[in-house]
Amino acid sequence: MPHDTGFPARLTAAEDWLDLAIGAQQEGDWILDDTERRILADLVAATNPLHGGNLPPHTGESLYVRIGRIANWAGALRLAARAGGWELSPVTGRDPSALARPAGMADLLSGIYALAEQGEQWQELLLAAARTVSRDRSLEQEIGARHPRLEKELAAAEAFFTGPGSLEDLALYFS
Repeated sequence: MPHDTGFPARLTAAEDWLDLAIGAQQEGDWILDDTERRILADLVAATNPLHGGNLPPHTGESLYVRIGRIANWAGALRLAARAGGWELSPVTGRDPSALARPAGMADLLSGIYALAEQGEQWQELLLAAARTVSRDRSLEQEIGARHPRLEKELAAAEAFFTGPGSLEDLALYFS
């Protein structure tokens, strides 16, 4: 199974679109309504990283847990978008400053989804590797052979989703 080579673009998109949404909210261009506030609160609750306060990278945990934590965001974001009636759209490779309107909830969720979706791809890689790993190689070795940059990319994604100043603090950005 080939790995996704677009991780840097996904991470950049997630950071840029999150920054745009936070900026729009802080500048008063986007005022969250009650529905948006409730959905953000539910999103934060549904994606609680349960990392015990440890800072990323979470190398002391299994790859299943680490990747699963990020992949969970993808499902939660799809549910949040459906609940609010917003459409997730591809933002990787798009310049958020080119928007002709202020950023809103669909933009915020789409930006975060750009990186969360990567977690689902890693999860597929992990499951495929687990099914085919040989006895003379560990799962980590098998994954490392299939995707040599996974550990570095996973650490960067964890820093985006968990820890101080990350999406773990999402509710604070929009309070």
